[in-house]
Amino acid sequence: MKHLSMPPPQLPPPISRHVAVIGAGAAGLVSARELRREGHDVVVFERDNQVGGTWVYNPKVEPDPLSLDPNRRIIHSSLYSSLRTNLPREVMGFKDYPFIAKNDKKRDQRRFPDHREVVLYLQDFASEFGIEEMVRFDTEVVHVGPVEDNIGKWIVRSKRKISDDDREVSFGFDVDEEIYDAVVICNGHYTEPRIAQIPGISSWPGKQIHSHNYRTPEGFQDQVAILIGSSASSVDISREIAGVAKEVHVTSRSVADETYQEQPGYDNMWLHSMIESVHDDGSVIFRNGRVVVADIILHCTGYKYHFPFLDTNGIVTVDGNRVGPLYKQVFPPALAPWLSFVGLPWKVVPFPLFELQSKWIAGVLSGHIALPSPEEMMEDVKAFYETLEASNIPKHYTHNLAGCQFEYDNWLASQCSCPGIEEWRRQMYDAASKSKRLRPEIYRDEWDDDNLVLEAYADFTKYT
Repeated sequence: MKHLSMPPPQLPPPISRHVAVIGAGAAGLVSARELRREGHDVVVFERDNQVGGTWVYNPKVEPDPLSLDPNRRIIHSSLYSSLRTNLPREVMGFKDYPFIAKNDKKRDQRRFPDHREVVLYLQDFASEFGIEEMVRFDTEVVHVGPVEDNIGKWIVRSKRKISDDDREVSFGFDVDEEIYDAVVICNGHYTEPRIAQIPGISSWPGKQIHSHNYRTPEGFQDQVAILIGSSASSVDISREIAGVAKEVHVTSRSVADETYQEQPGYDNMWLHSMIESVHDDGSVIFRNGRVVVADIILHCTGYKYHFPFLDTNGIVTVDGNRVGPLYKQVFPPALAPWLSFVGLPWKVVPFPLFELQSKWIAGVLSGHIALPSPEEMMEDVKAFYETLEASNIPKHYTHNLAGCQFEYDNWLASQCSCPGIEEWRRQMYDAASKSKRLRPEIYRDEWDDDNLVLEAYADFTKYT
């Protein structure tokens, strides 16, 4: 019997949408690329005058050191001057655009480079794929909302900074209102600080600052400083401050109440359990019973998700720092696929995750990838929330994917019919995480995973 060769099934022709992307950081840049690759017409809105988002360093700080005043002049950068990545560059980069060291004396060639090198990498990425031509710089989105009685159409209102004369001494704004088929929100979540609630703080006489407004250690000279939090920024800043401060006390919710430990390698830094209360004589009482008279409290307590421009008539909310309801961290079921979010998860390797989320969104918008029904997506969201609750995971950990990020990435890849996360990348991430815990002082400059580096660079030859 003669076997007939059947042609492969034909995909439906892609549908091109007019899509607004909010933000030109890493998430916005890769979203723009994936959307255009899928045939969509893309406009990226960026309030700064360059790409890079949260990686663009600004030495200026906000006039309100806790960033609580809603009328303050907002600085969108949260970087401190000395910041280096806490992931090796091989892990960090987009999957098909490796973050390799450039043979250029002006570039930072270290495996854990500084923030300037990350911006240059993102600029290279934008240039390589012609993304800057899609970006409207100095343009802030002030309103995003559905067109009334027209599902799948969105109003985007923006204001563009313009100079009043050739010298750009003063500025005005042009306001635009446009209609888009879909909006992808990539505005980041490192601008609106969360502040620790401390009994007695209203009468405590010392200075308070959030790490969002920390740049250099000079203001801590000969001071007694208390840092609240024990994540990456606290680890870096506490060690930097210890070089100039009289005393540094780090408090953490994740240690036992009796904890009081002098930190290895320092004679002026201690780890405590959380603060019990503070008082008007300047004293700070810890749960371990210790009392410290302090000059400064530095809140390294993270950030809130904040979308001041978004109006969905209550469909999407931020409740207890949970953005929801969202199907698989991306689509609000009732508004899918016309509204989506890229980059909400934390405790993850961000750039590859952004890449896979944006591939999924682009494919769904073009009709190449199907979503479940809104009812099915909502059931999935409810089941996810119930799982968190049953595991006693607090609501504000909804977007913490530390324990399942690679499974999540690979699920996204399966939806897009593309390769998942490389095994070397997973192993390298685990090795770096372990080294960071065991050797916080030197893990960026000493490592023992050269075999994985070789494997990564062998993989990179596919793209370079």
